Amino acid sequence: MESLTGIAVSSGVVIGRAHVLDAVERYVPERRIPEDAVEAEIERLWEAIGSVLDELTELRNKTEQELGADPAKILDFHIGVLQDPTLVSPMHDRIRTGLVNAERAVAERFEELARQFRGMGSAVFRQKVNDIIDLDRRVLSKLLGQSDNRLEQVSEPVVLVAHELTPSQTASMDRTKILGIATDAGGRTSHTSIVARALEIPAVVGCHELTSVIQTGDQIIVDGETGKVVIRPNEEEIKTYRKLQEERLVRVASYRELVDLDSKTLDGTNIELLGNIEFPDEVATVLGNGGNGVGLYRTEFLWLTNDHSPTEEEQFESYRRTIELLEGRPLTIRTFDLGADKYTQQRAEEPERNPFLGCRSIRYCLQNLPMFKTQLRAIMRASAFGTMKIMFPLVSNVMELRQTKMLLRDVCEELDEESIPYDRDLEAGMMVEVPSAALMAKVFASEVSFFSIGTNDLIQYTLAVDRGNERVANLYTGAHPAVLQLIKTVVRAARRKSVNVSICGEIAADPIYTMLLIGLGIRTLSMVPAQIPVIKRVIRSVDVEHCERVARKIGTFDSERQVLNCLRDELRKVDPESSITTNGDS
Repeated sequence: MESLTGIAVSSGVVIGRAHVLDAVERYVPERRIPEDAVEAEIERLWEAIGSVLDELTELRNKTEQELGADPAKILDFHIGVLQDPTLVSPMHDRIRTGLVNAERAVAERFEELARQFRGMGSAVFRQKVNDIIDLDRRVLSKLLGQSDNRLEQVSEPVVLVAHELTPSQTASMDRTKILGIATDAGGRTSHTSIVARALEIPAVVGCHELTSVIQTGDQIIVDGETGKVVIRPNEEEIKTYRKLQEERLVRVASYRELVDLDSKTLDGTNIELLGNIEFPDEVATVLGNGGNGVGLYRTEFLWLTNDHSPTEEEQFESYRRTIELLEGRPLTIRTFDLGADKYTQQRAEEPERNPFLGCRSIRYCLQNLPMFKTQLRAIMRASAFGTMKIMFPLVSNVMELRQTKMLLRDVCEELDEESIPYDRDLEAGMMVEVPSAALMAKVFASEVSFFSIGTNDLIQYTLAVDRGNERVANLYTGAHPAVLQLIKTVVRAARRKSVNVSICGEIAADPIYTMLLIGLGIRTLSMVPAQIPVIKRVIRSVDVEHCERVARKIGTFDSERQVLNCLRDELRKVDPESSITTNGDS
């Protein structure tokens, strides 16, 4: 038995046999052709590319029908590359001047393109290397008369294991045969993660050495709740995880009964539960889990799933569709949170040494004003179609916020001049994600209509801990007294100015924190949709007075261990079942 820990990106637990997709390197023969065969060879190339384009277009349309328009855009890059004359023309020239076969011309051109992408500073571009390799194999397969779809070998339900899946592989999976996914590479924003969540397939990515220690046929456990992957588990491990599976099925069934019930405490206090989304079609998942609306729309995914900068019209259509799907329920849109690990396609080629402390989020937007104004125009135009709020990420000083608000006013004036309607009463707020913003909440409360506390970054910046770094991941905790003190500071400042405050970080989705957050005065929580019923169960099991007593007790502690132990005990008292769903931290 061996276990690895990666990044849990799609919830659920599966036990099955592994099907390993090896990164097969194909030998490409080179042969000389006579001059009178050049045109025929170029025709072979065109037929191969046309055939691949037909397959990709069909796959894109199928993905759009089953998963929605935004996940389907992942395949637009493939189609766009194959239709780009700058890709194909050099292949033609190589065949004509070098008198080489089409296979060789294709292999050389794609290798050159992959080398160019590898050399770019942007992580987004470097990720596209796998897409280039995928296209290379697809075209060569047509020319060589071979099948490149190794997923066709799957004849029974398996756990898919790979270094990294290409977009076309992920989109073409037969969901009836894929129990789960585990990969060496990838992150929360990779195409594998996006599609796995959309398909509701348990997945763990970023396992590093997984493919080097597992073979096809090996038994494997993928825990999409904790990020743990167990290879060749013993009977005891299998028994433990089967029990977890059974418990999860029972819990999910019991949570379904809560979907249509009010999210109110025992004493009648309403706690608004909202969902975090990346794509408009996820609204159905939010509502299906009993959410009241969307508290965080991460708009940067419009960039990360496109091969180009999203236009104003593309953004407007996405935002408007989200509003329409919500049918009058609230929507809070966060402006682009780009930079750090979310490098963009317009980013400088020289990467920053420490991007998490560099040009990201609102800083990036203010340094790329045309891009930012385009998004603000799209948001304001969409605001005419329903209930919407706008919020700005990673604000660290008052001047950033004031500059942003001024830019928003400029955009509104432009729309007025163009007689384009928008919501003139649109509420603008900010995310509190850095200690400076929390400590100056009293000042910011006079500038905004609402606060949304992003605890993921607030924890990271307060404790100086990168939770993606395994060496210090144990230090990353929302239970640290310093983090809780900052949350308390924001809530107090907001209350004095009658400014609403919500939590949209991961602790909002962790039932161990629910009583504490209510006790601190939080009345709006936004989370991954699947956790809404879990949190609702806790809310319906407590009263505010009890939660306030818990918060006061927690305020006397000086260590996260004391905080967690107390919160676990309190949760077990009111809802033992929900306490099973948490590992006690975020």
